[in-house]
Amino acid sequence: MQRFFVSPEAFERQPVILTGPQAHQIRRVLRMRLGERAVLLNGRGWACEGLLIAVTETDVRFQVSQRWQESGEPRTQITLLQAVLKGERFGWVLQKGTEVGVSAFMPMICERNVVDDMEAVEDKRERWERIIQEAAEQSGRAFLPQLLPAQLFQQAVQPGSLPGKAAAAAPLRLLLWEGEQEASLNGALAGCNFTSGARIQVLVGPEGGFTEEEVRLARSYGIRTITLGPRILRADTAGVVAAAIILHEAGEMGGTELPNEL
Repeated sequence: MQRFFVSPEAFERQPVILTGPQAHQIRRVLRMRLGERAVLLNGRGWACEGLLIAVTETDVRFQVSQRWQESGEPRTQITLLQAVLKGERFGWVLQKGTEVGVSAFMPMICERNVVDDMEAVEDKRERWERIIQEAAEQSGRAFLPQLLPAQLFQQAVQPGSLPGKAAAAAPLRLLLWEGEQEASLNGALAGCNFTSGARIQVLVGPEGGFTEEEVRLARSYGIRTITLGPRILRADTAGVVAAAIILHEAGEMGGTELPNEL
């Protein structure tokens, strides 16, 4: 069945009403017919089965028949602090990061950013949120990953700078840097107790990478620099690869959980 995220408020009403792009997708793209069923999710772990009972030019309506709590979300909470990228690359990071299992994203503005206008970045929020939602629906996510407000790098690296759920204690903060020659991601993860649900922040720079001044600032706040190996990955690839490795090591993608404790 097709899956659609709806607002928690709409989720609690009968019938559940979808409007805007979702209604257009159901009506014009998927061409769903009356009597077809879909899974509706509130973005907080709850799902229900909905029976399509009405289709108009402005909305579609589902009658809810049963409700359950979804499972399968990774216990390891990854927040990806990604420097904003030019073109469609940042959207690609959001899409693939959501598919892999990233829990939250924060756009960052760094010294070498090609895109460095904070207002222009926030203007893209609605589209980025739509990318995350569509990727979460396609990949079977139960929770909708957060898109946190954009911050300057100098703010983002400070302890306690992340709002909401992402502000909870993050025992491991990692910065991917091509200048790091020794400390690896696997080495940094060796002490994590994934069984209890580790919280990890991963910082990824822009197309030109982090400056040495930024690296020094991050280290001064206890952020560890790591390498992903001898090959330099693109800015829109590194964070997704790192997230996949972390979740594999946590046993969330068919890997074996590391037994050591943090």
